[in-house]
Amino acid sequence: MSSFFDIGYVFEAIPKLLSYLHITIEILVLSIFFGLILGIIIAVPRLYKIPILKQIATLYISFIRGTPILIQLFLIFYGLPFIVGMVGIDITRMDAFIFVVITYTLSNAAAFAEIFRAAIQSVDYGQAEAAQSIGMTSWQTFSRIVFPQALRVAFPNIASTSISSLKDTSLAFSIGVMDMMGRGDTLITATMNALEVYVALAIIYYVIVLLLEYGYKFIERYLNRYLVKEAI
Repeated sequence: MSSFFDIGYVFEAIPKLLSYLHITIEILVLSIFFGLILGIIIAVPRLYKIPILKQIATLYISFIRGTPILIQLFLIFYGLPFIVGMVGIDITRMDAFIFVVITYTLSNAAAFAEIFRAAIQSVDYGQAEAAQSIGMTSWQTFSRIVFPQALRVAFPNIASTSISSLKDTSLAFSIGVMDMMGRGDTLITATMNALEVYVALAIIYYVIVLLLEYGYKFIERYLNRYLVKEAI
């Protein structure tokens, strides 16, 4: 390990790390996309109090929220091949990237399920009753009246969860995925410039988070555009 801080190597390392940024972004986008879908599915039993499924969904959310993401990552990486292997399916050679996406999808789904449940419950039920009284179906009521309002309520928390998930992706290298953190680990091994590499990583992650926050604020203003007009 170097006895002095080499600021020049920080800027030398950044391009090398950025060449693996697409892996980090792919993990984030896929896990958020599938997590949103799964989260809505998990929220339904709790919203409509479906017997058994409600208890399973509650236990699932409690487990995910009560265990570290790193533990979940190892449970999926080692546990999933064991479980499917019991039925004669061998996935031991499956790309570690897929295990990472599955893990973060399951983790995000638990958070999104709670976000959507709270957001949907925040919508005044009288609006749904009024919509149904004029002949709208349950699906029309949900898709045209309830969901658009719930999405506006949920979006800030969805954005916050997405940003947290981006930072959590830095653990993917622990099971062999060569993302930015994985590349950083190889650079540290080769050069022993650990501090410089971590500073470079911190700069990259910080800039990405700033860009995401700006993008999410733009989308949030767009979703709330009618509320702003009403206030004026």
